[in-house]
Amino acid sequence: MKLITTCLFLMMSSVIFGQQYNIKSFGAKSDGKTIATTAIQAAIDQASKNGGGKVIVPEGIFLSGSIILKSGVELHLNEKAILLGSTNPYDYKSTNRWKSLILANNQDRISITGKGIINGQGQKLALKVDSLFHVGKLDSVHYNLRRKRPGEYLRPQIIEMVQCKNVLISEVTVKNAACWVQTYDKCENLVIDKIKVDSDAYWNNDGIDISDCKNVRVTGCYVNAADDGICLKSHSKDHTNDNVYIADCTIRSSASAIKFGTASHGGFKNITIENITIFDTYRSALAFEAVDGGHIENVVVKNVTATNTGNALFIKLGRRNKEGEIGSIKNITIKNLNVHIPFEKPDIEYVIQGPVSPFFHNIFPASISGLPGHNVQNVSLENVSISYPGRGDQGYASLPLWRLNSVPEREFSYPEFSMFGELPSWGLYVRHVDGLSMKNVRLSAREQDYRPAYVFDDVRNLNIEGGSVFSQSKHTQFVIKDVKGLNLSKLSVNGSVLKEVKPFGKNSNISGVTMRK
Repeated sequence: MKLITTCLFLMMSSVIFGQQYNIKSFGAKSDGKTIATTAIQAAIDQASKNGGGKVIVPEGIFLSGSIILKSGVELHLNEKAILLGSTNPYDYKSTNRWKSLILANNQDRISITGKGIINGQGQKLALKVDSLFHVGKLDSVHYNLRRKRPGEYLRPQIIEMVQCKNVLISEVTVKNAACWVQTYDKCENLVIDKIKVDSDAYWNNDGIDISDCKNVRVTGCYVNAADDGICLKSHSKDHTNDNVYIADCTIRSSASAIKFGTASHGGFKNITIENITIFDTYRSALAFEAVDGGHIENVVVKNVTATNTGNALFIKLGRRNKEGEIGSIKNITIKNLNVHIPFEKPDIEYVIQGPVSPFFHNIFPASISGLPGHNVQNVSLENVSISYPGRGDQGYASLPLWRLNSVPEREFSYPEFSMFGELPSWGLYVRHVDGLSMKNVRLSAREQDYRPAYVFDDVRNLNIEGGSVFSQSKHTQFVIKDVKGLNLSKLSVNGSVLKEVKPFGKNSNISGVTMRK
């Protein structure tokens, strides 16, 4: 991270000693009613023309449509300053990709700082965009008829930066987007530090989206999002997210807290995530999804605590791109993960909630799954603790163990921890994996569940050292099918060390088994 720190210092120094431009001096009014777009843009343009400087948004409420940030310019919001997004859809534009309140394209040394607030008024804005369709000003090409709302590219974001270098976003509060809150696409040397994201205003309110960026640092942020919290995406097969550090963040989401994908055309490599607190999150605490031909590799996750979260871990290699190449997931290390799974819906108290599944099911386990002939490779789980509610009921939904082959692959489907339907385990389901190391992994069910804790199906080189399973059920807790290369030692099941593993079914194939007390 030395490169990022150096770039950040140089970028901040170049701005601090530049001239200051108060937007009021350019005619902006702080009444929250008079559109100030032209005045704010004039201040930015003047600062850029003079070689850079700090554009000040003072105390007050300033209403604006799209503004374009330019090289060498710091947009600084003083405490008690509010930059209020217009609710008129025609006040927004795009420079490269999607519409947004603040835009930057191919700029260098730019920043948004201060303790003020950027409020996109997303619900009002999105509903006005929606009304354009119903009065005949948008055709169905621009409207998602299935979801009954405008497509993402019609609903303005709050921040979008494309192909920019040396970017700093610091301390501001960003709230109430009509779409994704903020996107950074193909940027380099990006620092997002100590910002607050509060956006439960409308669908698709991703908190922070980072797409195909290099040298990224996201630290000390608080994110409350109606969609994914912090999301790494890859929209181009020729680009990847490379050298990303995410730490000391608190996340609440009605989707997944930290997610790789779903867009995964190029990939993700050299990612470190640590010291994360997650709460009231509908889907996965951690989701790794490579389904568009891209690659996820060399990822280290440490020290994650998730309470009231619907799913602990979802790792999926898929083929949503159908005719394209199949990507890969390899070299994933997860240490010190502690998750508490509720029985009830985790985000029931929030405005925008995750959608209810269209089928009956028991609580879903964590899962790691590849495709036949394309395994997830080299995953390490160490010091992981997941507490489940139990209460699995065969009368509610059931997938008996003798029907393991009926778990669908769903290789072309949108990836989600519920994508397979009912699963045959309550704790961890693993299929099509080569190289899984589990050290001190602890699974517990607070009430009885008829399913086993573990199901391993088509797994190579499975190493389990220590750990425990606690369940009030007397049913089998450890099921293996077509496992080659199993090294199992000191796994405790309901207080007793597991001493014998029997293949499941007459078609099971186990070789290279080492058993130690």
